[in-house]
Order: sequence, then C-alpha cells, then structure tokens
Amino acid sequence: MSSQPQPVPTSPSSHCTLAGAARSDLTTQRLATQRSSRRVRFTPKYGSRPCEVDVRYLWCGAPDAPTVIVQGGISASRDVVALDSEAAQGWWQEVVGAGLPVDLDRYRVLSIDWIVPADLEGVDAISSEDQADALAALVESLGIGRVHAFIGSSYGAMAALAFAARHPYALGRLVLLAGAHRPHPLATAQRSVQRGIVRLGQSTGQPEQALALARQLAMTTYRGSEEFSRRFTAAPEFRDGRFRFPVEDYLEHAGRSFVERFDVERFLALSESIDLHDVTPEQVAAPATLIGFPSDRLVPLSDLCELQRRLYGPATLEVLESPYGHDAFLKETDRLAPLLREALA
Repeated sequence: MSSQPQPVPTSPSSHCTLAGAARSDLTTQRLATQRSSRRVRFTPKYGSRPCEVDVRYLWCGAPDAPTVIVQGGISASRDVVALDSEAAQGWWQEVVGAGLPVDLDRYRVLSIDWIVPADLEGVDAISSEDQADALAALVESLGIGRVHAFIGSSYGAMAALAFAARHPYALGRLVLLAGAHRPHPLATAQRSVQRGIVRLGQSTGQPEQALALARQLAMTTYRGSEEFSRRFTAAPEFRDGRFRFPVEDYLEHAGRSFVERFDVERFLALSESIDLHDVTPEQVAAPATLIGFPSDRLVPLSDLCELQRRLYGPATLEVLESPYGHDAFLKETDRLAPLLREALA
C-alpha cells in the first residue's frame, strides 16, 4: 500500500485571521495568519494502514508569498513566531518576522506541532518520514503545491531530509542546522539513558520527577563545554544539609520548566524518533545549505561532512564556531542571519 500522503478536506472549524487585526502596527496588519488544524491522511512507517490525523499548524506571512517550512527540535511547537504582542514569544522569534532573516514581508512560514503515536490509531512509534508525510499532505491540502524552502533545526533537519527524499517535487531547497541523515551512536546512547530514566520513573510512580531528571541530563548534551566552564565556576554552597554546585540550580530549573510544558509519552516518542531516523543522502536532490557547530556534541561536524559529500544535489557546509553546542541554532541568531538570507535568496 502506498505510503504517499493523501489530503483530506479541511473541517469547517479551520479558520484564517489577519494577524494583528486589532493592533495599530501596520506591518503585522499586512501579514495573513492561519493558526489552525487540518485533517490529512497518510500511512505511517510503523503502521499497517492509512491513518487520519489532525495536524496543528501555523501559516503566517505575506499573502500569496512563497512558503517556507520552519521546524525545530522535539520540544519546539508550531509557534515559531508570535505576531501578537501579548502572546508568548515564538521559539525562533529573533529569526522569523517582518524584516528579519526569514522575512515575513517576503515569505509565508509554515510550521506544525510534531505528531506522536497518540495522534495515530494503532501506531506505537513515529518516524521522521511520518512527520515529512504529514507536512507534505498539509502542503497539498493548503493548496501550496511547492514550498520555496524547508529550514530544519535538530530534529527538524531530520524531518526536512525525509521530506526532500520522499517529496522532491514539493521542495525548492533545504537549509539544515545541527541535523544529519542519521543519529550519531553516542548521541543515541545518551538519549537511551534519558528514556531509561523516564521509564524507571513511570514504573515507580514518579514520571514527572524522572522527566525532569532526563531533561537535566539532556541539557548537558545540548550546550558546549566552553559555556559551562564560563558560567558555572563559582564555589559550591552548603545548603539544605549538603553542598550544592552552581550548575545544579540551572539544571533543576531547566527540568522543572520542561515538565510544565511537556508530557512523558510525548518525550519518549519523539526522543525515540530521533534515533529511528535514517535517510539515504543520495536520494536527496534539492540544493542544500548545511550549518554546523564544532562544539555540537550531538551532531558532530564529521556527520555533516559525510552528509554534504553524499547528497545527490549541490550542497554547501557552513561552520560557525560557538560556545553553545547543539543549541547554537537558538543562540547565535545574529551570526546565522546572513547565512539564512543567502540560503533563501
């Protein structure tokens, strides 16, 4: 049975609003925004039959402009940018917007909430191919036809590669940040330990505490050694009957914040999906810009060099020195700006 996505007509509840309609800002009034959901149909990689799923998406920018898909890591939502001044900032607010590197005066940005097995009946695991097929079905259902570019960071880069391999005629170009065609075995080992912590917490009735601890461990892989050595050099303090090190407060805050916005099953499914990812680069013909960071311990530059060498289409590799490790795509927005503008031109 074909695994190609098939669109399903949108429900009457789908809506389109003019971003900033109640505001005086003339720039945002020019931007059309849909923040809605649309039902699409495709066959999951680890399923036996076609499934329907409601894909939650944000589509915003200049009306009738070329569409650019933007997807982040597993904890990123569809809210890549917030155009309402009263809303919480999007996860890439400094990059996406009117006059910014991903210029909403020139493009429309499309982003989805990642789908997980709970969204699909009879499916126990989700793949990067499933994310790509859901996006391709959404693109067709929205009448876009072909997207100008797919910008993917981390897990988003994996989904972008899967999209390019499976739906080549729906894509103009790729921009891949801190993501490759396969996970590095050491990164898989680290994520496996995180999932083991969470499953142990589930079995002992402490799932949220375990998820917070897994997130703390993950933070030690997202950031670079240089940043940690610069930020956490103070002496430990004796508190609550033991010595506490400065880095502990940072990690515990990160764990608590993650638990407040993420659930256990979603984490397990998307973390596993990273390690199930495997795309053959020779099947990707779209022109690609790869961006990597030497301090990234999850996606080493050697993997990006291999990806660049094996891609069927033309590819350039941009290397940015940064103390922020894998999270440099979130932190180095000023330095990424010219690279993104050039890649989209």
